Amino acid sequence: MLWREQYKIGVELVDKQHEELFRRLSAFIDVLRNSTPLEQKMDEIEKTFHFMGEYVQVHFQSEEDLQAKIGYPEFEKHRRIHDSFKQEINAFQEEFYKDKYNEDLIMAFSGRLLTWLINHVTGDDQNIAKYVPSGGVDIES
Repeated sequence: MLWREQYKIGVELVDKQHEELFRRLSAFIDVLRNSTPLEQKMDEIEKTFHFMGEYVQVHFQSEEDLQAKIGYPEFEKHRRIHDSFKQEINAFQEEFYKDKYNEDLIMAFSGRLLTWLINHVTGDDQNIAKYVPSGGVDIES
């Protein structure tokens, strides 16, 4: 639902990770929107909180490896943006594990993820794409 081909930056690993983030976020939003009682959705909600906490670490490391490899001039600024968002995710996770049935917190988390992901991938990450060589970059080796 949310992923668009124009979000690609030209690096297969990073593009696949972005797509997975959008897929998971879309599934999370679908779960939140359905009329099932919160208690019955809790397993999926908890999985999403856990996934996002883990996956953003992996994804951000991939992006930072890419930036280092291509000599991206805004690397430190981009890393600070990542670090700030990781702190936000951690704060949401801490609050969630204190009170899993706080629906306002869950909705705030989904809204923040959606806003941040779209803005970051369509803005900050597109700036990286300008420095990716036309043949792409292999950051997995």
